[in-house]
Amino acid sequence: MTLLEKLRCLFTFGQGVALPLPEIPANKSPFELFQTWFDDANKSGILLPESMSVSSCDQEGQPSSRMVLLKSWDENGFVFYTNYGSRKSQELPEGAKVALLFHWSVLQRQVRIEGVVKRTSKQQSEAYFHSRDRGSQIGAWASKQSQKLTNSSELKDRENLYKEKFKDKEVPLPEFWGGINVEPSYIEFWQGRASRLHDRLCFEKKGGQWDIFTLHP
Repeated sequence: MTLLEKLRCLFTFGQGVALPLPEIPANKSPFELFQTWFDDANKSGILLPESMSVSSCDQEGQPSSRMVLLKSWDENGFVFYTNYGSRKSQELPEGAKVALLFHWSVLQRQVRIEGVVKRTSKQQSEAYFHSRDRGSQIGAWASKQSQKLTNSSELKDRENLYKEKFKDKEVPLPEFWGGINVEPSYIEFWQGRASRLHDRLCFEKKGGQWDIFTLHP
């Protein structure tokens, strides 16, 4: 974090950022603005600015949230990777509604995203899987994510099992593991301001176009 950024944090702590959002052109893409904000978060020194909350609901309507890491995004959506047998994946089948939240406290900024789930292709999942370190690849095989452990040594035993199974071999992509792409229909940029008169700039997709509007804080 630069000296200027540290001073800005000091003088705006608890009161939001002094400057309002700039004027947004009518044809501005929310993905362009997200890129700018993500770059700002990265420059601020925040640890893991790609961290985001993923919220889903089960069949009884019980919501649940968890933190994951954003791995890529473009105009088709925001992508993270997971075990398809996990609770979040069971609650997020193809076409399910989902909400994401980024919170960058140092910048007094949040980004709220609502959309629907689409799984990434096997090719995309495989490319990302093999970009991970070998330990994480083995871990994907070893973990029966969200299932109860039968004993304290089960996970370590499974890790050793797959280390031996794939010894001196490429670790293959598990059939139960891959990417989830969130195709957004609503993206809100929240900027902290003094006196809690925050900026809320919203993009809502209608008929293939983004409608831009602001909300009361």
